Order: sequence, then C-alpha cells, then structure tokens
Amino acid sequence: MLKFISFLIALMFTMQVSAQTFKATQQKAARVKSAYSEKWEDLKSDLKKKGIKENFELFMRVFKEDKIVEVWLKSKEEKEFRLFKTYAICASSGELGPKRKQGDGQVPEGFYSIAVFNPYSSYHLSMGINYPNASDKIIGTGNLGGDIMIHGSCVTIGCMPLTDAYIKEAYVLCVEARNNGQQTIPVHIFPTKMDQKGMTFLAETNPKQVDFWKNMQTGYNYFEQKKQLPKVTVDKKGKYVFSEK
Repeated sequence: MLKFISFLIALMFTMQVSAQTFKATQQKAARVKSAYSEKWEDLKSDLKKKGIKENFELFMRVFKEDKIVEVWLKSKEEKEFRLFKTYAICASSGELGPKRKQGDGQVPEGFYSIAVFNPYSSYHLSMGINYPNASDKIIGTGNLGGDIMIHGSCVTIGCMPLTDAYIKEAYVLCVEARNNGQQTIPVHIFPTKMDQKGMTFLAETNPKQVDFWKNMQTGYNYFEQKKQLPKVTVDKKGKYVFSEK
C-alpha cells in the first residue's frame, strides 16, 4: 500500500513538473513572453472578477457565420463552464459546411482539440487543431489537407484569425490551461448558432449538409443545456456520437 501511495505521489509530481516545463518552454519564445507581459495581469483581474480560479480548464467554441470565437472557462472543482471571452474572427474563407479536401478554402466544422502551440508562427502566434479528425478521415475524400490554425494577423485560407492583440490573450489562456494539466483543450467549430433559427437558416443555405448539421446539433445542444462537455466519439460512418464523460 505504501509503495502504491509513493507511486501516486511521484506520478503527481512528474505531471506537475511536466506542466511547469511546458509553460516555461513557451515563455522562452519572445512573443509568448511579451504576450504574458502585456495580457496576463489584466486576464487575472478578469478571472478574479468572474470568480474563476487560475487553475481553470478551457473550452473554445467557434461560430463561422457569426465570426466569433468563444472562450469558456471553469475552475477545476466546478462542473459547469462559464463564458469568459468572445473574440471576433477578422477574416474568413470558404462557405458554410465542413472541410472535405485540401485546397477547398473551407474552415472545418466539427469537434476538435488543440494539437499544436506555435510561438514562432508567421501569423504572430498560432494554435493548430487536430484536423483532420476521425470523422473527417472517414467522410473526406483524397488529400484532406491540414495546418488549420487559430492565429494572429488578418489573412486566412481555412483558418481562424483573431488579430495579434486577441491571439495574445487566447494563446496565454490556452498555455495556462495546459500548464494546469489540461492535456486536451476542446475546440468545437459550428457553422452558426444551432438553435431553431440557426438550423432553419442552414437548411436554406445548404440543404445537402442538413444531416451532418443535425448530427452536430446534438453536441451543441448537450453543451447548451448542461454547460458541460460531452464525450465525443465517431462511428464507422463518420457520424459523431455523444455521451456523458
């Protein structure tokens, strides 16, 4: 029993050191260090005002038609996420509907997570999502492409640019979440708000994608109702399946 307890203590220490190393490594980059210097104190003040502790978990939600990225946070001991920041997407490409191949200019739609932190990006700072995900690989055709980022600047082909000022905040928040031990930072990308009004608009915009969007709506509704994240898996046909974690 004592050996088991010692193992758990050692494991917890290793995870803590690993998390600290990630933040320290990121801050070795001049742009990240500058972003912390410019933004972190104000962000901490905003956290305090909203009653969110600094050991937060983070979730990002993107709406293409509305051109916004929402950042939701919750303290680790809390069950429900709270909306913390909303950032405007300052440029866009493609149309409503998922990304299905390389070169189509589309911003993906689906359920993703942050896979890459790039402090040396050509677009100031960037965070890459895990596109193509399991669903994309089943439904997509040919070369699916990749390198889909949330980044600075205001140019894009299939990415989600926030301006340099906003990406500094978003990047710092995501580094902090990762530093707190959150290995998976979800990013859910929707065509628009998927309430009744939004679904009617989508059906008129692109009827061929309605079944795909209805599938996505189930995940959207889960979060809207519970302010908690569902467990997201993919079936053999590439359809998303949602369940409680």
